[in-house]
Amino acid sequence: MIHIYEPGKRPEAPTLLLLHGTGGSERDLVGVGRMLNPEAALLGVRGNVSERGMARFFRRIAEGVFDEADLIARTAELNAFVDESAERYGFDRGNVVAVGYSNGANIAASMLYHHQGALKAAVLFHPMVPRRGVDLPDLTGVPVFIGAGRNDPLCTMAESEELGAALGAAGANVQTHWENSGHQLSRTEVEAAAEWLRGI
Repeated sequence: MIHIYEPGKRPEAPTLLLLHGTGGSERDLVGVGRMLNPEAALLGVRGNVSERGMARFFRRIAEGVFDEADLIARTAELNAFVDESAERYGFDRGNVVAVGYSNGANIAASMLYHHQGALKAAVLFHPMVPRRGVDLPDLTGVPVFIGAGRNDPLCTMAESEELGAALGAAGANVQTHWENSGHQLSRTEVEAAAEWLRGI
């Protein structure tokens, strides 16, 4: 997968897996990653799916309607890529924190849904529920931050609450941060996530 890797400043610092929104690139969330933890390693990945020339991590059938088969396959592909990257770059595979926005947050949530132990923690900015009617793995103790907008037309409040409830029911420690805004990623949201990350 097309990606960038920047080593961390301390061996014990996490590796932040940076996952962009639709039409983004592997560099989109580098600034966000540095705000979240200046000492962390950064692994920014570009989605392998093209939708009218825009990079995405998995296909969708329509706005808000995911191609579930492709989602499952692409989630496995991303998880395997993180495995390979840990060997290639020498970072601790057990100390990976996903940081995703929109489409990137959706595939990060899908990693939690489908691959137990794939992530130490996750920061999900404006995510949707990746799948419904499925059993989640045991997520006991996995910290998850959900950043959401009360006026988000793509990820409604109900959607954010449903995802938080599903992850919480599987044992994750979920904190939801609400902004009085829409789908855009705000600085205050990132600052709230940085404070949360320092406390996990």
